[in-house]
Amino acid sequence: MNRLIASFLSAVRQSLGKRLGISICLGIALVTAITVLGSSRLAPVLATVAEAPRLVPAILNGSPVSVLYVTRSSDTVLARCYPGFEPSLTLRAMGSNAEQMEGVLTCVSRQ
Repeated sequence: MNRLIASFLSAVRQSLGKRLGISICLGIALVTAITVLGSSRLAPVLATVAEAPRLVPAILNGSPVSVLYVTRSSDTVLARCYPGFEPSLTLRAMGSNAEQMEGVLTCVSRQ
């Protein structure tokens, strides 16, 4: 009786092992195909999606600055300065393109 059960369990293990291996291989192939094909189709869409404001370190005229990127018109940015200072926004042309503007936000003394 024990020998019969042992041979039955052995057959079940072998059958499941083969099916499990095939399932894993098919799953990996499917995930790879979705990743390769899906990302190539989504890349242009993701590149143009508006995102939350983000602060990025940069160098401007040899000096370190922080660039705040705001890509959604519905976003509001709050600027707080140390006591005795207030925010000041100066508009200027962005690079050599006179039609595109950027703002330079600094904290200036109230005096």
